[in-house]
Amino acid sequence: MNKELILALDALEKENGISKEVMLDAIEKSLMDEYKAQFNTTENGRVVLDRVTGDFHIYSDRTVVEEVTIPEDRADNNKKNTEKYISATEISLEDARKLKPDCNIGDVIPVEIKSEEFSRRAAKNAKGTIVQKIREEEKSAIYNEYHSKEKEVITGIVQRIDDKGNVIVDIGRTQTTLKVSDQVKGETFERGDRIKLYVVGVSNKEKPGTVVRVSRTSPDLVKRLFEEEVTEIKDGVVEIMGIAREAGSRTKMSVKANVANVDPVGACVGINGARVKAIVNELGNEQIDIIEWDENPAQLIVNALSPAKVVSAVADDDERKAQIVVSEQQLSLAIGKAGQNVRLAAKLTGYGIDIKSEDQVEDEEYDESEEYDDFDDELVISEDDDMESEDLDTDVEE
Repeated sequence: MNKELILALDALEKENGISKEVMLDAIEKSLMDEYKAQFNTTENGRVVLDRVTGDFHIYSDRTVVEEVTIPEDRADNNKKNTEKYISATEISLEDARKLKPDCNIGDVIPVEIKSEEFSRRAAKNAKGTIVQKIREEEKSAIYNEYHSKEKEVITGIVQRIDDKGNVIVDIGRTQTTLKVSDQVKGETFERGDRIKLYVVGVSNKEKPGTVVRVSRTSPDLVKRLFEEEVTEIKDGVVEIMGIAREAGSRTKMSVKANVANVDPVGACVGINGARVKAIVNELGNEQIDIIEWDENPAQLIVNALSPAKVVSAVADDDERKAQIVVSEQQLSLAIGKAGQNVRLAAKLTGYGIDIKSEDQVEDEEYDESEEYDDFDDELVISEDDDMESEDLDTDVEE
């Protein structure tokens, strides 16, 4: 190990966010593990790794003895084999005084283990441990990066579309899959397209690693796009109060101003509609209705039914229901195609909405009036009338 290692670790830290210090600690541990395996000991060893040069030294603390004890399995008639034996815990007085001339029997002195003493297998295992640690740290760094982007919008580049219609997207340090269920119906993509994605969640699995779940259908995608596009929202001057969306078709969004004399709807629309047009284009020409939020539920519902004009509105807070009356000409507009306008208004406000035209209300009132008149005609004698009749009879007899 040398300066090249330090440079490589510096690059890993800068480009991939992998801590250099964590990697150096892993290298030290790997070398220590190999030392313990080589000399079959769990004590008296230590590794010193220079953080600047990349040079390392391994030391073994050994007790000075008259003569090193040789294990039975090594103490045979093969003098060559015996001479090669190196104890991990002891050193002969003769060898010790070569390192420390004034040492005596019983002293403990540090002995450096030369790197040549490590077998090729040990070196290979150490390298494998380092590579594995780099992978683990890189995986952790990727997870941490994208976990910090949860509930945010990111930009990706389409790589390919698989056989099931899922879109594989490059999002920087990893790839993600935009599943069919998270795609807007009718949207098509080509390789190289840049698209905005809402990060629903990030998980860190053993296999395949960091998984980033993204969506193009979430209402929060619209919210985040407006936060990016509209300075007043970013600064807190205008606040998004609610969003109801049918992805690819239409979105309704309510906004309010937190500062006096600010038009929240105008701020979101922008000059000549520039701001909202940018978002509409990003969403494939999805229609976006921006309405002003109101603390009065009835007025909020009236606003939410825009562009339809409402004649009258009554909201029941307890039942969370509203009765809306519109002109005959505005009825179809208020309901919307396939009921979409009133459906989105109900989602946006949280109220069940019953819409009727003025003619329908008049007909109902007329029917109720007829029912009341018929009932009154059939009722010849009431309980009170009976009492009066009895009293009258009594008076006559008297």
